[in-house]
Amino acid sequence: MTTTPRSPRLLLLSTVVLAVLGVAVLGVPHGQEPSAPEPSSTATADPSSAASAPPDDKGTVETAPSPAPVASTPSVMESALPPHGEGMAGDRAVQQSLEEAWPADLPADDEQMLLAAGRGLLRADATGAGRAKWPDAFRDSGQAVAPAFATARFRIQAAIARRDGRPNKAVVHLVWAGRDRGGTFTDLRITDWFFTRAIKKGATTWTPQPRT
Repeated sequence: MTTTPRSPRLLLLSTVVLAVLGVAVLGVPHGQEPSAPEPSSTATADPSSAASAPPDDKGTVETAPSPAPVASTPSVMESALPPHGEGMAGDRAVQQSLEEAWPADLPADDEQMLLAAGRGLLRADATGAGRAKWPDAFRDSGQAVAPAFATARFRIQAAIARRDGRPNKAVVHLVWAGRDRGGTFTDLRITDWFFTRAIKKGATTWTPQPRT
């Protein structure tokens, strides 16, 4: 096989062309290289600016802040009273709840006097027994009154005596249980008796107020 020798003129032309191209490339000043094409308006924006832009209303789901827990503040009576039907075993808790709800504010002698009177008045009012002893409290004490509760299951669960606004006024708070004439037994009943203090011949007396 025979190879045709290249023409010297063709080699010279190729060398000149390469030399011209080299000079043209070296002659371009630095910093004038063609810059990359700018992104179009539909391209993704800068992440920093995108983060600061408000979100679209249609695609935003707002989460309401969780409400603060509501503190539970039950009264002393509601939190300390035993359940209905607890019996005499729960009477101590009832007494303690009354004493915590209303701290003592009477002299010990007056408090004991009022407690004894309040217990007697409640028993007479509920069962009808001993009403004649309290003519000022029971205006109908001379009449035959059918008792509303039986004496057999009547029980005073707790009682306290406290001032009623003024030094010469007092109230006895009583919690009690009993069976009515229909045969229904209910405990944790509440009754208040009000008293007025008077001093006669140097002795202090507490007079119960009529029931209204």
